[in-house]
Order: sequence, then structure tokens, then C-alpha cells
Amino acid sequence: MRPVILILIVIAAILLIGIGTGFIDINQIRGAQTPEVTATHNGLVAKGGQTPAFDVETGSVKVGAKETTVKVPAVEVVPPANQAQPTNNAQ
Repeated sequence: MRPVILILIVIAAILLIGIGTGFIDINQIRGAQTPEVTATHNGLVAKGGQTPAFDVETGSVKVGAKETTVKVPAVEVVPPANQAQPTNNAQ
């Protein structure tokens, strides 16, 4: 149960970030209408009603590659000339 709640929270956060940054634009184009509900001796009868409609526009992300030249510094290690050689004093 906890992983499901965590996934729903992550989805809601992504949706809010997308709307906040303008990457996702949601416009309602048709409003909702409630159905007419009547009670009869057989139970409840619902007629009509309409679900809302939304127009969703999302941004686009272009991913590509291009060739470029990068200067890499050259590293040269020069040991000191008069450094004593390590001696092995193990007996």
C-alpha cells in the first residue's frame, strides 16, 4: 500500500512541476453536468450528465548530438633528478 501512495505522490509532484514551469498547459473546453437522478420503486435511475473535456498541450524536448572540439590540458610528471632511491631495510 505504501509504494502505491508514494507513486501517486511522485506523479502528482511531477504534474504540479510541469504545470508550474509551463511545460504542461491544461484548458477545460467542456464543463461537467450532473445527471438527473430519480428514485423509482425499482431503484435509482440516472439520465443525462456529461463528463468534462480538457485540452492538454505539452512542451517538447529535443535531444541531439553535435561534434565539438575540446582542448584537454597536457599533464607531464617529471620526478626530481636527485631523489634518493628507497632502501629496503627488511631483515
